[in-house]
Amino acid sequence: MPSRHCPIRCAAVVLAILSLLWLGAAAAGTLEEALPGLADRALPVKQQAVEAIVAAGEVRALPILEGLLAGDLYTREGDPAVVLAHPAGSGVRLTHPITGADLGEADRASIKKITLSNALRTSLRGAIAALSLGSPDSAVRLRSARALMQDPNPVAVAALRARLGQEPDVRVRETLDLAIAVADLQVGTTDSQRAAIAHLNGSLFPEARNALATLLTKEGLAPSVASGARAALAGIDQRVAWNARAETLFFGLSLGSVLVLAAIGLAITFGVMGVINMAHGELMMIGAYTTYLVQQAMPGLLDYSLFVAIPAAFIVAGLFGVAIERTVIRFLYGRPLETLLATFGISLILQQLARTTISAQNVTVENPSWMSGSWQLNPGLALTFNRLYILVFAMLVFLALLLILKRTALGLQVRAVSQNRAMARAMGVRSARVDALTFGLGAGIAGVAGVALSQLTNVGPNMGQAYIIDSFMVVVFGGVGNLWGTLIGGTVLGVANKFMEPWAGAVLAKILVLVFIIAFIQKRPRGLFPQRGRAAEG
Repeated sequence: MPSRHCPIRCAAVVLAILSLLWLGAAAAGTLEEALPGLADRALPVKQQAVEAIVAAGEVRALPILEGLLAGDLYTREGDPAVVLAHPAGSGVRLTHPITGADLGEADRASIKKITLSNALRTSLRGAIAALSLGSPDSAVRLRSARALMQDPNPVAVAALRARLGQEPDVRVRETLDLAIAVADLQVGTTDSQRAAIAHLNGSLFPEARNALATLLTKEGLAPSVASGARAALAGIDQRVAWNARAETLFFGLSLGSVLVLAAIGLAITFGVMGVINMAHGELMMIGAYTTYLVQQAMPGLLDYSLFVAIPAAFIVAGLFGVAIERTVIRFLYGRPLETLLATFGISLILQQLARTTISAQNVTVENPSWMSGSWQLNPGLALTFNRLYILVFAMLVFLALLLILKRTALGLQVRAVSQNRAMARAMGVRSARVDALTFGLGAGIAGVAGVALSQLTNVGPNMGQAYIIDSFMVVVFGGVGNLWGTLIGGTVLGVANKFMEPWAGAVLAKILVLVFIIAFIQKRPRGLFPQRGRAAEG
């Protein structure tokens, strides 16, 4: 049931906005002449003063009306002049509501607040929103159009239409169009309702869908209006569903890029060297902590810290990798079970090292400003910048690693040692040096992956454990030692996981992916892209 006060409020809003349409009708000095009327005890006099202020059509009128609505307009004892008052210590600071001139400080007891009725408050809200449509600030005009959309009436529609013809900003113009259509649905004639439905058909603005859904709940709708609204609502729901699928695909590609970053270093150490490195996740943790420490060392330079953190994380994690290979792994080649147990022990040592030297609690790595926010493709689809940048970053890392392995002397030696270690040694390749550099390269890339992960989640001693199993799944699924297989495997698993999450849940989706990989390996033990030649035979 509508409120008993609704006619009064609507009449007040209509009256206030009608006054706004009289722009230029008031003589010069209207604000100064009308201001004392706000302090009158009689509500009709206050209403007339508000109408006169609105009729002036000046930007200077907005602070007066906003101050009146907020309860910041006062009169001083023995002085009828209206002033703006704001808290200042134990007293208040007074300013002139039109000129903004400082009028000094006063005691709270020496001023009296100008009171309002509920009808006048409603009138003020409509007047402020309508008057703001003429603001030089596009953000203010946008907020004003949205405010009028919430409480539409015929005169509000007239004010919106009057502004639409002279609005230069595309975004504000779209909102004005939307506000007019939404208002026509609620207070328009049957013909205007049909026109509004046609305008809103296919719109991805949430206000459009809500307005159509609300319209269908009303009784006494014309059959053509009801059928048109149902068809438009169905079309909007279909577009929203497609945008939701596109967003899920983006999140899947984003997760896939994280999996590729996490697994690409493991594809070298596990696929090329045959080492089951259970400390791979902790090498990612080292890269994430390096990012945190770089940010702490560069206060005030947050936007540039990542450009320092990426090479720093690669070097620090790479040095840890070389140290692990030289002190432990070199004695365990050809014994995968022993490397698994040894690197598992190393992972525990690295976790405790992080707890002891930095913090046992998670630490937060801040996103630079250029990674904050989102790219709004349309009202129903937004791509977050941090995930978008990480997706691009993963592709760049993959291409860089591919070039290293295909176009450099180190890459040639790595491929030679992986295919036939004895023959490579006979040809003069220093296999021990190649092993150390290869392990260091894989560890460095794991550190770079940690930099990317620090922009998505908190950094803590246990963060690597969440990705080690997924990394092994990607490497095995794509094909051991095949970089392209790692790329495709990580992308496929990421997208599949995100598409299953809405109906299966995050945990069950991960279990289903694991079951799929187990079944897949039963059919193709060497993965999607198995190695060829002597490397595969070994």
